[in-house]
Amino acid sequence: MFDFVKMHGCGNDFVMIDGMKTHIVFTEEEVKLICDRHFGIGADGIIVVRQSSNPSCAGYMHYINSDGTLAQMCGNGVRCTAKFLIDNGYVSFDAQAQKGTVVVDTLSGPKPIEFTTNEAGKMLLATVDMGAPVLYDEASPLALDSKWGTFEFRRVSMGNPHAVCFIRDWQNLPDSAFTDEERSLQSFDLDAIGSFFEKHEAFPEKTNVEFVDCTQEGSELPIRVYERGCAETLACGTGSCAVFAAAIMVGERTQSCDVVLPGGRLGIAYNADGHLLMTGPAVCSYSGSYPL
Repeated sequence: MFDFVKMHGCGNDFVMIDGMKTHIVFTEEEVKLICDRHFGIGADGIIVVRQSSNPSCAGYMHYINSDGTLAQMCGNGVRCTAKFLIDNGYVSFDAQAQKGTVVVDTLSGPKPIEFTTNEAGKMLLATVDMGAPVLYDEASPLALDSKWGTFEFRRVSMGNPHAVCFIRDWQNLPDSAFTDEERSLQSFDLDAIGSFFEKHEAFPEKTNVEFVDCTQEGSELPIRVYERGCAETLACGTGSCAVFAAAIMVGERTQSCDVVLPGGRLGIAYNADGHLLMTGPAVCSYSGSYPL
């Protein structure tokens, strides 16, 4: 039996577990059961919030994907980890001003975070310094063949790998690339196509895959994400950062913008140091106990 809190960032949901005082370990099969949406709690992954060995960090985000694999980084998860630490009294801040700062440790390094709270001291919104992206394929995209045609990707690392594909004309894709007669980002068969490229031989450690709709006017970037180790999720923080960095690289965007995901939107911008700042909410859905 263990206690948990269910949280999400724009629909990207996690089983949050307090490991600050007790060492908690799960097997791969236990993770799969807990994250199963029919037989378990249901989530995109488990986050065990632990003590960090870094004295500048309030805690460490130990994030396990729903398939039992360990993740280096998760943008929505790190906001939820910050909320868990703040809401449970592990972080001191100016309660009267209803804002503060915290650093959360991750496998890809410490992430500084600015946050705001409500009058009860519960975190509402966080801006995370996600660090500088590592850009590949700047000279030309990585072209990969499939039974749905050739797709061009820009690879970006946000502490975890991403492959970003900009779709500029849905009509050029075959009927088999869609789940119904409509040709759009919404009907794009991400389950099949995302899964194919996630495990493509070009990505020996697998990759997160983002498809971006460039057919819409305006400054927003509508995307869908097939997450490595999770399948499609309603939102992906590192994926949103990777998409924005790739969009700057190919000239699709030249300034900060909102990345629009099925579960909500995240604000992404560069700061003066060349780091990406991600702003978004973290929400507590419910809490409970679960028997194993």
